[in-house]
Amino acid sequence: MKFNIRGENVEVTGAIRDYVEKKIGKLERYFDTPPTSEVHVNLSVYNDKQRIEVTIPMTNLLLRGEVEHTDLYAAIDLVVDKLERQIRKHKTKVNRKFRQKGSPKHVFAELEKDVLNKEEESSEIEIVRTKRFDLKPMDSEEAILQMDMLGHSFFVFENASNGETNVVYRRNDGKYGLIEPNA
Repeated sequence: MKFNIRGENVEVTGAIRDYVEKKIGKLERYFDTPPTSEVHVNLSVYNDKQRIEVTIPMTNLLLRGEVEHTDLYAAIDLVVDKLERQIRKHKTKVNRKFRQKGSPKHVFAELEKDVLNKEEESSEIEIVRTKRFDLKPMDSEEAILQMDMLGHSFFVFENASNGETNVVYRRNDGKYGLIEPNA
């Protein structure tokens, strides 16, 4: 790994540079071949807060961690922990989805099974926002116009002709689709 370490309102001393390279360098164990891109590390100090931002760009993945703490060395440790969690989470997702050769999972070295199992148990789906709204009776053409006007990729509405809840959505080919429940 090549490091690009910059400091804002703080001088990057040799000790800080060595500590950052040592800690972030430990992430190499998660890869079959270490990333050839530069690891961007920004250290900044504002008031009594030490902030570290680490970005590791790769071909099919961008690892990024950002931590604020009162102690710079503690912030470095926390950002490395955050990046490790991202790598483990991404690896478990990729392993679930892709089983063929040439998929992104081959970027990562094999992790211990107990570490992966712990990560799968802790990676529960979390709903962060719930919206409630009244469904307005309309036809599918009006629903598409509403969807386009709002800039969304789907729109839920009550079908005026049969009173059922329907969904219109924009397809990848630019056309529209309609989802209706079975009668």
